[in-house]
Parts: sequence; structure tokens; C-alpha cells
Amino acid sequence: MKGNIMVINPELSIVVCVLNEEESIDIFLDAVTPVLEQAVSSYEILFVNDGSTDRTFDILQQKAQDPSSSVRLVNLSRNFGKDVALTAGLDNVKGQAVIPMDVDLQDPPALITEMVEKWRQGANSVVAVRSDRSDDNFVKRRTANAFYRLIGRISKVDIPQNAGDFRLIDQKVLEVVKRMPEKARFMKGLFAFPGFKTEYVYFQRPQRVAGETKWNYWKLWNFALDGILGFSTAPLRIWSYLGAFVALSAFAYMGYTIFKTLVLGVDVPGYASMITLILFFSAINLIGIGILGEYIGRIFEEVKSRPLYVIEGIYDSNDKQAEKSD
Repeated sequence: MKGNIMVINPELSIVVCVLNEEESIDIFLDAVTPVLEQAVSSYEILFVNDGSTDRTFDILQQKAQDPSSSVRLVNLSRNFGKDVALTAGLDNVKGQAVIPMDVDLQDPPALITEMVEKWRQGANSVVAVRSDRSDDNFVKRRTANAFYRLIGRISKVDIPQNAGDFRLIDQKVLEVVKRMPEKARFMKGLFAFPGFKTEYVYFQRPQRVAGETKWNYWKLWNFALDGILGFSTAPLRIWSYLGAFVALSAFAYMGYTIFKTLVLGVDVPGYASMITLILFFSAINLIGIGILGEYIGRIFEEVKSRPLYVIEGIYDSNDKQAEKSD
């Protein structure tokens, strides 16, 4: 049974999150379908439309309702962000194993066969790792390497370097991921958290086949913050150490000032040095408050217990539309 006939529990599910990708959909399906036909006995391709404003929804709805199609569609009510959209996809897959992919084909479909083979040999997770980042510009390459080194040192979870969401996970890993409902979704960390037997495949990432990337440096910065704050309390601990160091330094300086005054007489401190110290300690306080605010803000988001996403409808060839919210 291949993917052109909808089955209840396919061997493999491909999850693809899309936002204004009308140009890429057909190119993606033409590239990935022959690979899936050869790699597995049955499959589904689950698209998650994350609030697209172009023709993405119309194209996918038509494909999903085609009886000969392997496409299913989860249509979110608005844009919730890629990681939340991916979560919606993972919550609605039917396959025995799952591979999240990007529609721009920067995740090479040819790797699916190798991933499936390693899974069949007993791996619970098969992670695709970029073998080099030479195609990235200098700034992106340096900042990415710095981020992975930093989070590798401060996180208790072993998060693979130079690996994105492109990986295969089986039902055992998926069930653990689905039990982690936090609002700040750093999916690389959530995928790594369960552990289990993990294998790796390596690839060189090609250029996008169509469309434009939705990731700018500001989004990447926030993504890095979510990873660091979501998987480590090191910023709080570091600031505690810094506070202790500053306090000790202040006491030492106070002792020096008292000694100098008693021995050498009263010394009128300079205005410039006083203002410098005030500005320095004010900056230290503000940075510390900012770090606390980041953690408190995440606590605030968690305690509200709002749903991660809202689904407008689920479309496939079996049922034309089934409304659901989660």
C-alpha cells in the first residue's frame, strides 16, 4: 500500500509547516513523493498551514481532498509561529514514525531512505546534521556556532549541533514530546529531551528552490533566547555569581575607603567617579531585572493555560473537514 491511498496508520508521516509557500508546494511534492514510494510501504504528507495569506491554503485543500492523494492538511486559524505549527502537526500525525521537513527542499528528500533504514535497525531517533555551514554568511555562521557551543555548555540536555527539525522520530519519542506542553517551543531541545537510541546522518544543505526565508536576525535572536531560557537556569545562576562578586568588591572598596579616610584624612570623592559607579551599578541592576523578566514572562505565559494553537479545520480525502481546536 503506497501513499496514494489513504491508510489509517501509515508507516511514515512527513510534517511540513507552510507560510505563504504557494510556489514551493508542487516542487516539494514532486521531489519527495518518488523517494517515499521507494522508502516505505505507506505514508502521509501532513501540511500545516500557519496562517498563509496567499493561495497556499487553496492549493493544499484541493490536494488534500483528492481521493488519490497522500496529502492531509491541518489549517490553523491564524499564524502561531513555526514551532507551534510543528506541534500541531505532531499532534495530528498518524504514522508509526515522523519526519518534519521544510517545504523549500533545504532538507534533502534523498536522506529519508537512510533515516528509515536506521529506524528499522532499531534507532528511535535519526537526526540530520549539517556537515558544514560554508554556504551561510560570516555573521550567521559565527553566531550559530557560538549559540550551539553556549547551549551545549549550559543545558542539561544534549542538543546536537548544526541540526534542525529535520529528523526521524518514532512513536516512543513522539509520545514524550507530546507530553511537553510548554508555550515557548524550542523544538530542537524538545526533540532531544526524551533521549533513547539516536543515530545521525550528515548532509550539505542546498539553497531554497522557491520563495523567501521567513527567518530574519531578530527572529533568530528570539529563537536563541527561547532555547537558552527554556533549557537552562544558567543566566540566573551567572547573575547570582556576578551579584556576589560585585557585593564583595563593594565591601572591599568600602574597607579601603574607611582605611584611607582614617589614615590620610577626609577625602572628597570626585563627581565623575561617583556618576560612573552609579551608572555601572544601575546597568547591572537593569540587566538583572531583564533576565528575571524573561523567566517571569515565560511563567506568566504558562499559568494562563491558553491553548498552543487553534485549528480551523483538518482536511483529507476521507472527511472533507473536521473542525478541532487544541
